[in-house]
Amino acid sequence: MSTSNADGRQGGPLNPQALRLEDLARILSASGPRPVTVEMLQADIDDGAPTNADGTMSLVEYARWLITEMSHGRD
Repeated sequence: MSTSNADGRQGGPLNPQALRLEDLARILSASGPRPVTVEMLQADIDDGAPTNADGTMSLVEYARWLITEMSHGRD
């Protein structure tokens, strides 16, 4: 089993610690009130959201970063 989804989506389970931006956007869009795009995630990365060395993102670390940003009055 792969520990990353970075090499193109082949099926199988997603790793919440290593999601491609496309997969993360799809998950967040399906679970929230507003659509999330890859461009929105990229803007957050540009603003300091954490990524893995391979360019994937951890759902948990991204959520932590969002909460920290919200507590500083940024949204």
